[in-house]
Amino acid sequence: MMKAQTPKYTKEEHARLGNELYERRIRPLVEAGNRAKIVAIDVDSGEFELDSDTLVATNRLLERVPDAQVWMLRIGYPGVHRFGYRVKP
Repeated sequence: MMKAQTPKYTKEEHARLGNELYERRIRPLVEAGNRAKIVAIDVDSGEFELDSDTLVATNRLLERVPDAQVWMLRIGYPGVHRFGYRVKP
């Protein structure tokens, strides 16, 4: 059983760190050919995992960095998950 992670940062700081790491270091490495995949990022170390499944990406990252402060995003989308109905243009 995995222990619960204790957040180190406010939600705003966590998001800022995750987004900055993605834009600065990770995006150039993963964006091409991976639209809609999940990137799980440790905002402390900059380590990341890429997968189509949020749990798989997160678990692989936590195997390598057990105390990771994980930030996730879906490549090419504003959010990881979408709730509710959406009208396609």
